[in-house]
Amino acid sequence: MKVKSFILLLILFAIRISSYAQCAMCRASVENNVSNGETTIGAGLNNGILYLFVMPYLMAAVIGFFWYRTAKKKKAKLSVR
Repeated sequence: MKVKSFILLLILFAIRISSYAQCAMCRASVENNVSNGETTIGAGLNNGILYLFVMPYLMAAVIGFFWYRTAKKKKAKLSVR
């Protein structure tokens, strides 16, 4: 099982999908809109970046909370015995 997981992880890191293709287009679009006086698209793009930034930390916090809660319940159950 560990070998299969390691091989899968190795394959996932070895295969790179190019996802940088749209960055130049987004930047050009935002710069064009800002130069025309329209800043709503830039603000929306910034909100999207912040959303993507916060999600991994939020997921880690939720997992940590549930882990702490189950560890606390197990400790309480062991101390009762």
